[in-house]
Amino acid sequence: MSRILNCIMAVCPNAGIGQKGNLPWHPLRLSKEFKHFQRMTMTPTVEGRRNVVIMGRKTWFSIPAQSRPLKNRINIVLSKELKEPPEGVHYLASDFSSALRLLDTPELAEVADQVWIIGGSSVYKEAMESAGHKRLFVTRIQKQFDCDTFIPNIDLDKYKLLPKFSGVPGGIQEENGLQYVFEVYESTDH
Repeated sequence: MSRILNCIMAVCPNAGIGQKGNLPWHPLRLSKEFKHFQRMTMTPTVEGRRNVVIMGRKTWFSIPAQSRPLKNRINIVLSKELKEPPEGVHYLASDFSSALRLLDTPELAEVADQVWIIGGSSVYKEAMESAGHKRLFVTRIQKQFDCDTFIPNIDLDKYKLLPKFSGVPGGIQEENGLQYVFEVYESTDH
């Protein structure tokens, strides 16, 4: 089945998304930005279905234990090393294409709705370079922090910035003295 792959990420001006297993601005909390992430990844378009979040092993373990699995979503973790799903993981896949194939199994085909890629950088890279219809939901943090993990550059020959997107606030957002902007890109090759 053909699905839109949605990637959701918050990035510093240098495309940094992480520092030592945390968000670069940690311990600063961006509650409104986090609520945006929750609302986008949790709200299905079809009543009675659930969205799927796909993430790498490091992203899974960066989520506080009391928040795993991400509630009201089907959690799929990618790992080449793990043989058994960690506690709370709904499905374990050895790679990105295996995770996508899981969505077409009878068990998931009837219940899965939107697919959200939530990190880390290699999972974003594979999703962004994969064939098909993709959307990137990017929170542009307006301040540089130290980062050791980055997303690939968004190729503007392959993605176009949408002027607005339903449910995504426009303009500059601010909390805890930090400004950010929500952007949505759509692939041009679908």
